[in-house]
Amino acid sequence: MAEPPVESSHAMLYFSDGSLAYAGHYLHEGQHPVHTHSFVEVAVMIGGAGVHHSLAGRQQLEVGDVVLLRPGVWHGYEECERLDLYNCCFSTELLQRELAWTRADPLLGYLLWTGPYSDQRRGILTARLSPEVLAEAVDHLDALDRLRFSPISRHRGDIIGRLSLFLSCLARAVVDGVEAGSGQTHPAVVDAMRMMEARPAHQWTLTELAEALHLAPGYLVRLFKSATGLPPMAYLSRHRVEVAAARLLHTDDTISRIGESVGWPDQNYFARRFRAHYGLSASAYRSRFTHNSVRLRSWDAAPQRG
Repeated sequence: MAEPPVESSHAMLYFSDGSLAYAGHYLHEGQHPVHTHSFVEVAVMIGGAGVHHSLAGRQQLEVGDVVLLRPGVWHGYEECERLDLYNCCFSTELLQRELAWTRADPLLGYLLWTGPYSDQRRGILTARLSPEVLAEAVDHLDALDRLRFSPISRHRGDIIGRLSLFLSCLARAVVDGVEAGSGQTHPAVVDAMRMMEARPAHQWTLTELAEALHLAPGYLVRLFKSATGLPPMAYLSRHRVEVAAARLLHTDDTISRIGESVGWPDQNYFARRFRAHYGLSASAYRSRFTHNSVRLRSWDAAPQRG
């Protein structure tokens, strides 16, 4: 795993070898063009200067700034003067499998699952780390970076462990001062999230979801908002638009078919929801960022290297 597993096609970044996690240094000068990616990305600023450009606007970066982006979110960098970034990237498969437990953790659940979607953030979460926390985060990233040179088959646990330590360090800093719950997320909330994510095309209603969980609808809404900051149907909408973005990037399906596949068969309604989240129409998003030959390969399908 000596070479970085992140490759680009047009303005799309993806894992070229089926990797699940990766950390690496990047030094930018001038402009790094707008792009998107098929994995979760965390960028940590450790030196230089620059401006981060995303749907959230333009943010002047300082040492210690952190930007977390869910898959499908577009962003870029401008006015870079030796902008030194430590990028940590990990696949959604990892979130669904080895890191599935983070969903029930109040800090990591906020960092990875709900914070990027709450308060109209549209998949982007930002924070600034103190010098002490930044040093701790960089220590974990350094270790994860070094693991690129170790056989994956013998160090999978080390990679996941170091990634978990980095994310826990980051979560404590991000959640500081944010109401993200004081205890473990209620099991009904976790179950509701999984049920909706497993069937995005289903025409969910609050009543049906509550009945499946044997809860009163109002009580489910209170539990869900307490844990995620969103009511269940709003969370479902954010999941649907992320799935739609991935299918635009990775399939040849028509836009109307993709809308149907995520539960929005009305093409006009799908168009409005997609544009509201990404600031682009679905067709503009696809033409700007996708290349039909690109596929994110799963870990099991990837060759073992090392």
